[in-house]
Amino acid sequence: MEPLLEVQDLHTQFFTLNGVIRAVDGVSFELAPGETLGLVGESGCGKSVTALSVMRILPEPAGRITRGSILFRGQDLAALPEKEMEKIRGNKIAMVYQEPMTALNPAFTVGDQLGEVFRVHQGLGRREAVKKAAELLHQVGIPSPATRVKDYPHQLSGGMRQRAVIAMAIACNPEILIADEPVTALDVTIQAQILDLILNLRSRLGMSLILISHDLGVVANMVERVIVMYAGRIVETAGVEEIFRSPLHPYTRGLFQSIPRIGRRVETLPEIPGSVPNLLQLPKGCKFVNRCAEVVERCAQEEPSLFPAGKGHFSRCWHQGQG
Repeated sequence: MEPLLEVQDLHTQFFTLNGVIRAVDGVSFELAPGETLGLVGESGCGKSVTALSVMRILPEPAGRITRGSILFRGQDLAALPEKEMEKIRGNKIAMVYQEPMTALNPAFTVGDQLGEVFRVHQGLGRREAVKKAAELLHQVGIPSPATRVKDYPHQLSGGMRQRAVIAMAIACNPEILIADEPVTALDVTIQAQILDLILNLRSRLGMSLILISHDLGVVANMVERVIVMYAGRIVETAGVEEIFRSPLHPYTRGLFQSIPRIGRRVETLPEIPGSVPNLLQLPKGCKFVNRCAEVVERCAQEEPSLFPAGKGHFSRCWHQGQG
């Protein structure tokens, strides 16, 4: 099956007064039609910037794609003029953001903001667009949708706001939905409802899904394949069952060991020592070298490639490269 999305050697950098931040550094992956893919890693590892690069909504002029391609059905989004990209963004590829209050304009009603999607991409008039907006709110489980379209974002609960953002994202039946930490700011019970909603909509609409999360429990129940990122690079990728059963990279194993488990005392919860390196001053060799307990001499001198470690399983570690 031909991939729907191909990210090839993507480099995204931020040009600051202190130097160049290599936020995404040589990332490559594919997404098949209908596939669910998880991007996992600590804050600052490059997962959200990867998504913003695909959507072409980087904060310019500081942030920009400096190398690589983003092929959507064979068309390179990285090289596309902005006018052409506007036809794809929100229409063919849509995004659900971490904090719904930053995605919704407090000065406009929910109906006006949802309706704008239909006015821009489908050419509908205002009245028809608001009617379609109410139908969308019903579709995502918001009660009394005909009334709620007249509400402003602050009049909705956190869960309702996130449902409204999801409604906005699926308005044009996109082929790819990117969900960036979609439940972080919500209560646990609401989190489960939102995740179930995303999965049900994905299944019903036949979308491909890219889920960005630091929560491995969420990822385990949502995706088919996992990409683990660290310091702007992919350090491991495999099917979800394979990576949970047999994580290979020391960073991936550290993430799994840090998950709370029933019967484990909280004070004995393992942690990964140290912190993510400064992206302005990355170490010469493996970027995980200063936090890894399995370092060999080569790790500090040369950065490893993504070595194959089984069918569809790759790990950026010299231990796999040495067989």
